[in-house]
Amino acid sequence: MSDIVRFGESVEGYSVPVLNEREIRAAAGLLFLVLVQALMLVLFKSNFLLIKYFVVFFLTDFIVRVFVNPRFSPTLIAGRLIVGNQVPEYVGAAPKKFAWTVGLVLALIMFIFLVVVNSYSPITGLICLICLVFLFFESAFGICLGCKFYPLFFKEKSQHCPGGTCNVNVKQDIQKTSWTQRFILIGFAVYIFLSVFFLNETFAKMPFDLFRIAESAQAR
Repeated sequence: MSDIVRFGESVEGYSVPVLNEREIRAAAGLLFLVLVQALMLVLFKSNFLLIKYFVVFFLTDFIVRVFVNPRFSPTLIAGRLIVGNQVPEYVGAAPKKFAWTVGLVLALIMFIFLVVVNSYSPITGLICLICLVFLFFESAFGICLGCKFYPLFFKEKSQHCPGGTCNVNVKQDIQKTSWTQRFILIGFAVYIFLSVFFLNETFAKMPFDLFRIAESAQAR
């Protein structure tokens, strides 16, 4: 039974249970993709069907992760299949369990308000935004925002954080950003702003069907 209901894997060379960060990021990316689609339907078509299904499946998946075993989480299994040929990146399981517990609580609140009560409010909107940000940071940057709060609630120090962020490391040259690079980034942001300011009216025009125009010309 202990092999079924447990959190984290025992890997040689690691003194604490660990998880594979690569499959976690892949799973977060899948959830992020579906959540974005669901929110687009809500915002532009007032269609709550997909977001309700998402909340139910999200809650179920996180119940399995936290209370049974991450190995049996459907999204993590899918993530494992996607990145199965990549070298594992082991991270400490304890901070992930804390972060996923937070996700579970948020999903439960969404389930009660959106599915059971069948209502929406600033509360559900804020929770969706939080989940979207958390999933994006996990999938895009490998940053577990929920894990950042783990040391505030537990005395033991986090071990084996993604990218070795638990340890104070000196940045290598390839990781450093010069003032020139920072000015380029700021300049690019200004470039985007000016482009939107001057070109918005032009870009807002609906494009025409090029091939339909060509067909009309041939018909003549």
